[in-house]
Amino acid sequence: MLYMFFADGFEEVEAIAALDVIRRAKIDIASVGVGSKTVTGSHNVTIKTDLDDEEATFTGLEGVILPGGMPGTENLLASDRVNRAIDFCASQNKLVCAICAAPMILGRKGLLEGREAICFPGFESELAGAVISDKYVCRDGNIITAKGMGSAVEFGLAIVSYFKGEEFASELRSSLQIYR
Repeated sequence: MLYMFFADGFEEVEAIAALDVIRRAKIDIASVGVGSKTVTGSHNVTIKTDLDDEEATFTGLEGVILPGGMPGTENLLASDRVNRAIDFCASQNKLVCAICAAPMILGRKGLLEGREAICFPGFESELAGAVISDKYVCRDGNIITAKGMGSAVEFGLAIVSYFKGEEFASELRSSLQIYR
């Protein structure tokens, strides 16, 4: 099971596009609202998540995904439950993913030290110890980071590739008519 955490102020395209791609690959994922099952994005799109953060357990948890956006990223950072899920996954060498501003959370936790990572331009100083990439999406071991909204589908495909392999992700990319 993967958890994608949604906090008020999340970037809608980053979250929904990646979530859709992962579900198309039939990977078990739940959307988790921070503080409520009803969460509103940074552009006033309101969604209902599968779970709220109090319902999210670590049993069977294989990874966490953090969409960016402001103030969504700050709201994720302020959540004890989100931080515990990140810490659990990092300590168990499970998947930890963040896009746009959200990689700053991983940087502040020291999870990017010596790892290739990327974020939305202007947040690079928050990626403590990271080797800043020029890619739009990068994977370094169990950590996947992405630059922003325009890379949301490829971010989702990188997560699919992590679990199902590059060949499967490539076939899915082709079926989605991704221009490269």
